[in-house]
Amino acid sequence: MKVIIDTNVLVSGIFFGGIPKEILLAWKSNIFTLVISHEILEEYLEVVQELQNIYPTVKALDIVQTIAVNSEITYSIVLKDQICEVPDDDKFLAAALASKTKIIVSGDKLLNKISGWSGISVLSPRTFYDKYIKR
Repeated sequence: MKVIIDTNVLVSGIFFGGIPKEILLAWKSNIFTLVISHEILEEYLEVVQELQNIYPTVKALDIVQTIAVNSEITYSIVLKDQICEVPDDDKFLAAALASKTKIIVSGDKLLNKISGWSGISVLSPRTFYDKYIKR
C-alpha cells in the first residue's frame, strides 16, 4: 500500500510522538510504502529545519534523510485547477495522482475536506492508524 504523509503528521511523529510516531514506525517496518515528491521533500526539510532549532536534541534531519533515501519518489503532475483551499496543499494531491497513491494521511482539516477527490482518501492519523496499522 502506498501512502503520502502530510508534513504536519511527519513533524508530529518526529518531535511529539503519539499516533504520528506510530505511523512513522509502521513505515520503517515496511507496513506501507511512503511516497514523496521533490516538493513534499522540500517542505519536510524546511519545516523540520525550523523545528530543529527549537528541539536541537531530536535527530530530525537524519529522519528526513532516511525518508528521502527509502521512499518512493514521484514527479508531481501539474493540476489543471487549484483543488485545496490552501494552494500549497495541492502538492500532496499532485503527487498522489502521479504515483497512483490512494491515501494521504493528514491532520489538516482543510485538506481532509477534499477526501474522495479523484479517488484519493485523506485520512486523519488516527483513522489511518486504526484501519491499517493497529493490531
